[in-house]
This record gives sequence, structure tokens and C-alpha cells, in this order.
Amino acid sequence: MKTINLKVSGMMCGGCEKRLQKALTSMTGIKDVNADHKTGTVIIFAENDVDETAVKAKIEDIGFLAES
Repeated sequence: MKTINLKVSGMMCGGCEKRLQKALTSMTGIKDVNADHKTGTVIIFAENDVDETAVKAKIEDIGFLAES
């Protein structure tokens, strides 16, 4: 298991957090997601084989900007 910490731009409310969490937990290998719009961060708990690039792409697909 690994932890991926990302800064996410564009989250403005709790609804944004929920949308991001739902999208990421639908990905194979992601076990849990904690998003916080106030700090602009997301912490992802995932299997070791989850690709961080794919996670960032998923975040950007739903309208946010992710950076390490």
C-alpha cells in the first residue's frame, strides 16, 4: 500500500471534494481518498501498482488541476 499526496487546484466546496473522492475511488487499486478543498490537497491510499500519472489524469478529466 502506498500514499499519494497531491495539491489540487479548483476545489471550492464540499461537493467538489465528494466528486473528486467518488471519481478516484472508482479507479482500480485506490482504496481511500481524503480531499480537502480548504487546503487544496488530496491524500490517496492505493495499491503499490497504481500509477500516479493516471491518478493526475483522472483528476484533470473531472476539471481540477493536480500537482505533486
